Amino acid sequence: MNPYDALLLVSFGGPEKREDVMPFLEVVTRGRAVTRERLLEVVAHYHHFGGRSPINEQNRALAAALETELAANGVPLPVYLGNRNWHPFLADTVLQMKRDGVRRALAFVTSAFSSYSGCRQYKENIAQARAEAGDGAPEIDKIRVFHDHPEYLEVIREETLEALKQIPGAYVLFTAHSIPVAMAGTCRYVQQLEEASRRVAAAGGLTRSKLVYQSRGGPPVQPWLEPDVLDAIRALHAEGVRELVLVPIGFVSDHLEVLYDLDTAARGLCGELGIRMARASTAGTHPRFVRMIRDLVVERIEGRGVVPGLCTPECCPPPGPLKPAASTMGFGR
Repeated sequence: MNPYDALLLVSFGGPEKREDVMPFLEVVTRGRAVTRERLLEVVAHYHHFGGRSPINEQNRALAAALETELAANGVPLPVYLGNRNWHPFLADTVLQMKRDGVRRALAFVTSAFSSYSGCRQYKENIAQARAEAGDGAPEIDKIRVFHDHPEYLEVIREETLEALKQIPGAYVLFTAHSIPVAMAGTCRYVQQLEEASRRVAAAGGLTRSKLVYQSRGGPPVQPWLEPDVLDAIRALHAEGVRELVLVPIGFVSDHLEVLYDLDTAARGLCGELGIRMARASTAGTHPRFVRMIRDLVVERIEGRGVVPGLCTPECCPPPGPLKPAASTMGFGR
């Protein structure tokens, strides 16, 4: 018997028109020591793409694909979308679920790797949304992170090899969102990324690859994970590398951070340096990725004893120097 009557897709959120960009960024950076100059710099990133992030549209497409996949495989569940930082806000979505009579739901967070910002903070967001919805709010169980799920890794392998068709033999840079070093010390983010990158490289027969980071936020005096993708490109150029494939292994959709940091900034640098560059697609609505989410839903429905990889109450704590509101990764989604 299925104890769940809905699936909640939880994501970061992003603006969908120019006039929403600054209000969105103010929500993201609330409680953080971010200068007006830095906010305006990120506003310019959005305006480069017409003042709109593609993330909500991508998540709506994923939700639709999931409803179809679940119904076709005997697990018919309505799929709701709730965001941390922009409409539809998580609190509004949970309230709507309550009004719709949802009693118990599973939550799939669009973050494959464990960190405070990518895992535990979303659990806190869900708890706060339930509290705001009041009595009768649905119980919501978060699905585990999926960094090591075979279907996810296979999608990354396929997309990497597809990109390599454009530049056979190119050096591969796996990219992931940088986080503060202090935060990385309280979770297995780096270890999981290193493992996933190794497994994809081995399965794809890659002989030259490296894990790098992108999209850092926060003040310059705060250490974040390195090397930055642009610094890595410069270093590889100095070593004689002239062909690169960038693989955004840490991202599940082609949202603004991928489009700006890789397709714009990294591609621009490669052009300046005379490096040929191709970029692998993210999982998006790849059929394997959608099947993976369905498999994770069924895993929780069936129980299967102790489900491996479930978050514990102690997982991914915020590092001491960071306030929870100050630890959100990046600005652009």
